[in-house]
Amino acid sequence: MEPPEKGQRSRAAAEPPAAPDGGYAWFILLSCFFVFGLTFGVIKSFGVLYVEIQQHFETTAAGTSWITSITVATVHIAAPVASALSARFSHRSVVMVGGLICSAAVVFGALARSLTDLYITVGFLNGLGYALTWTPTVTMLGLYFEKKRPVANALASAGECILTFSLTPLFQLLIDCFSWRGALLILGGLQLHLCVCGLLLRPIRTPGAAASIRRVSEEEGGFQKDDWHETKPSFQMESELNILEMSEQETVKDCVEEPDETSSLTQSSTSSPQKTKLRTRVQHYVDYTLITNGRFMVYSMFGVFAALGFFAPSLFLVPYARSKGIKEYQAASLLSISAVLDLVGRVFFGWVANLRLIETVQQLTATVILLGTVLLLCPLASTFSELVAFSAAHGLVYGATVAIHITVLPEVVGVERLGSALGFFMLIRSSGGLLGPPIAGFFIDKMDNYGTGFLMSGVALIVSALFLLILHQMNRRVQGAATTTNTAHKQKKSETKCP
Repeated sequence: MEPPEKGQRSRAAAEPPAAPDGGYAWFILLSCFFVFGLTFGVIKSFGVLYVEIQQHFETTAAGTSWITSITVATVHIAAPVASALSARFSHRSVVMVGGLICSAAVVFGALARSLTDLYITVGFLNGLGYALTWTPTVTMLGLYFEKKRPVANALASAGECILTFSLTPLFQLLIDCFSWRGALLILGGLQLHLCVCGLLLRPIRTPGAAASIRRVSEEEGGFQKDDWHETKPSFQMESELNILEMSEQETVKDCVEEPDETSSLTQSSTSSPQKTKLRTRVQHYVDYTLITNGRFMVYSMFGVFAALGFFAPSLFLVPYARSKGIKEYQAASLLSISAVLDLVGRVFFGWVANLRLIETVQQLTATVILLGTVLLLCPLASTFSELVAFSAAHGLVYGATVAIHITVLPEVVGVERLGSALGFFMLIRSSGGLLGPPIAGFFIDKMDNYGTGFLMSGVALIVSALFLLILHQMNRRVQGAATTTNTAHKQKKSETKCP
């Protein structure tokens, strides 16, 4: 007879996972909404502080832009660390720690005496906190939503737009009343709300997550015979195949090196399960096999070039307007106008993507090309009305792009690998986020014209669309191969039935 503890554990493993796309999933979406706003919304609003910091420290455009680029790069680089910590501890605890780091970093940044101090605090430490909050929250959103994932991502990312719309005039008001240092102090208090967002992240038990938890716990405690039989058949078969594969490889290797010694074969059979356990444990936290996925690497290269053009425009829009003689509050209002249309673009095009009228990759390719074209036209705008038109067009197309670019990722690697994939994607994309604003700032300093920064961003986005075209062709090949395999299997099955 089965012991009571094991019976309870078996029944718990057999229970179906919580239904996604509803119920508590909406609280996860709410948490993700504010995380987007208090991370990337703050980054987009930083252009208001940009002019004040540049004038205070009497530095160049490229020098000041390093603050934002270090923040963006740290968010990307630390994303795999955030994914691993979330798998080791919990999404909730990692996000709460990240919120505390963000708040402390910005408060210390208000006391900065040089640009280097701002690089360390508002740049590196704040970016580290953003990575620890954003990455686990977006991963949880992907686990809670399946059928409504495009709409959920669009609604969650709308927090970036709404907070940008609200923070831009607020920052300008705080600068007028308390200087840029006082604005950073108040921002540090606002970012404590990221800890509240972390409290809302309740774990969800999916079949893949349950298997991973059981697998890691068994490895850490040792593979016991009774516990092994309780594991799901699919996991057992996969593990046995892995052990067999590793054993065969080690056996062949030892036979080639020392064909006359049987002791090497015994050692190989003993060490293979240990290596398999170690490899499985590492993959639970960081799935390094993603770098062998061709489609994932192509999509990551799209992310690198897209990041070169994503962040520079919002950083230089206010300085560009000020250089054209636009007043302070009018220049700040351009970011708010862009944020409103950004919100419309995210919600509407996220809804369109959810209809599955065309492939998500095709829709993303069209929006990226259109976004690059809009940025190339920016230097033609010189009056306030023309800048309003540009801000509206840029916000709409930018929202259409951001609403679906994360949605493509689970379609490429599968939702069960989303956590590690998101971390690696952000890590690879970090080079674009790091170099984008400084490169744009370099051209601005050389040409003495903020319009050149927008030209650089537009070219980078159009280049990134080429990788999406390659990805689309790779997807078609994979789908064609799968269709051919299914057809051959059906024909073979029908021939077997025939006498």
